[in-house]
Amino acid sequence: MKNLHKSTLFGWSIFDESRNLDFHSALWRHPAGNVVFDPLPLSAHDEAHLEALGGVSLVLLSNSDHVRDAARLAAKAKARILGPRAERDTFPVRCDAWLGDEDEPVPGLRVLELEGSKTPGELAFVVESDTLVTGDLVRGHQAGRLNLLPDAKLSDRARALASVRRLAALPRLEAVLVGDGWPVFRDGTRALEELISAFK
Repeated sequence: MKNLHKSTLFGWSIFDESRNLDFHSALWRHPAGNVVFDPLPLSAHDEAHLEALGGVSLVLLSNSDHVRDAARLAAKAKARILGPRAERDTFPVRCDAWLGDEDEPVPGLRVLELEGSKTPGELAFVVESDTLVTGDLVRGHQAGRLNLLPDAKLSDRARALASVRRLAALPRLEAVLVGDGWPVFRDGTRALEELISAFK
């Protein structure tokens, strides 16, 4: 796995040829047990690195389209899976608990519920107050900037933009770790504000 912008954060990726971009997953080292976000399949190298970092205690899923390799990883690691409560009745994998707006599943991690994306109640995660982890709604198709899920996939564009405005209002936001595309490692709030400005 790759070291990210903080010593507690790591990531791994898979290139998707059909979309011509990388899909990403992240791991946060936490004293109570490591947390992974939207986990993709791991290479043998990354699997060994994960074990060296202490394995996984908690698997967090932003939405039903980002289930990825969660079930296999959780079963192997004996980790708990937490998913978005708005999809509880139709979620494709079994979850041990459900998350909603302003939940804090572990100290230092805040959950935000987004509206207007392609799935109801998509989750975003704020790690240690300065790092935002997103699923589908906010992505990065071009290096150095963020973009929104295409209009054709949004359930409600006005609500989606309101959700992005809420993210941009987060204080001290440095990095945005997107699930799809290029992450932003500096000036995360400014990148979100520029995304909003592009739609005015």
